[in-house]
Amino acid sequence: MTEERVAKLDAVLARRQPDLTIFAENLHKPRNFSAMVRDCDAVGINEMHVLPGEDGLRKHWNTSQGAEKWMRIKTHRSTEEACVCLKSKGFQLVAAHLGDATVDFRQLDYTQPTALVLGTELFGVSDTALSFVDRQISIPMMGVSQSLNVSVACAVVLYEAQRQRQAAGMYDQCRLDDETLAEQRFEWLHPVLADYCQRHRLQYPALDESGDLAEPMPRA
Repeated sequence: MTEERVAKLDAVLARRQPDLTIFAENLHKPRNFSAMVRDCDAVGINEMHVLPGEDGLRKHWNTSQGAEKWMRIKTHRSTEEACVCLKSKGFQLVAAHLGDATVDFRQLDYTQPTALVLGTELFGVSDTALSFVDRQISIPMMGVSQSLNVSVACAVVLYEAQRQRQAAGMYDQCRLDDETLAEQRFEWLHPVLADYCQRHRLQYPALDESGDLAEPMPRA
């Protein structure tokens, strides 16, 4: 690992936004899911929440261009479980959904802890998810089509969130807690050693500023 690579990864970690995320509900198309992983990494999201479709969490990593290596993906067993989890952490739930209660997506304040809820490609956000959401948003469409592809809509809304957060200085200093930062720094800089520790349920050793081990590697 070169000094330049360590500096690059440390800079990315310093811009991660622990209070911005998405909840992707029952996505069936692996290319769309993988594109959304790439969207999330691009705006500094640290963890995304997913309810897998009937066929499980199908991926197409050529679409994500390796972004899955840098993204924490938390799966849920039900929509209710995911929404309750996010609500308990203080997130406002914002659903991208066409309906009478929708407002222009640019009207919301995304500097608040926000989880963007996105539904299936065909049916949109479920009624169960809508019963939990705080706001419903839409993206203005000037053509014949009523909506964008779900991964494109995800990117459009997230870049508005990024714009607002950047203006508020929320990318200017590290916002991850110390424990999360240390864990992810080890996993990013030493993925093989991290996998070993996870398989054997060992605590990660500390790293120094240059990213090298600051204490002996634990043994199983």
